[in-house]
Amino acid sequence: MKNETNEVKYEIDCKITTDAVLFFDLDGTLIYTDEANFLSFNKAIRSVTSKDYNLTYNPNERLNRSKLKNAIPNLSKIQYERIIKKKEEYYKDFLYKTKLNPVIASILSKYSKTNKTVLITNCREERALTVLNHFGLVDKFSNIFYCQLMNNNEKMNKFQYAISELGVQPNLVIAFENEEIEIADAKQAGIEIINPQVI
Repeated sequence: MKNETNEVKYEIDCKITTDAVLFFDLDGTLIYTDEANFLSFNKAIRSVTSKDYNLTYNPNERLNRSKLKNAIPNLSKIQYERIIKKKEEYYKDFLYKTKLNPVIASILSKYSKTNKTVLITNCREERALTVLNHFGLVDKFSNIFYCQLMNNNEKMNKFQYAISELGVQPNLVIAFENEEIEIADAKQAGIEIINPQVI
């Protein structure tokens, strides 16, 4: 097992050159946050509706806004918006349920001293900073990009946005990302190295 770990570290070290720019996703990549996310949603639902919908935590599926609408289709627009707001408020109550990904965290810690390291997340600024501060990681990043929406309120390709804002070449970027949809976006943005032997 130790030899396998050393081989992985060697392969990563070979890929991360001095001019490489490292992009890190937050939820599910750098930090496991799904359970805290579920618990804060559940508390917000009970607070707003005064009902228990008996939602159960599924570690293989992240509860998000669209899944909330599917799980409880009879929510009014006002209830839905209040749940989203309350969920953000309650999140700090469940920080103890978040967990650092040790492999990704060690890569971040090592290369934040020598390379440009960028957090690129679809979560809102306040929650991202709350989680990063909880683990003492804010100062490990050269740049942080939070949820970006286009004019029609649709989510944009976070990788294309960060590449454009930073003015870096996509072939210099190494991305650490756990979601298949986002990995596809990274490839579309021209990033060639994604998750080198780590996830």
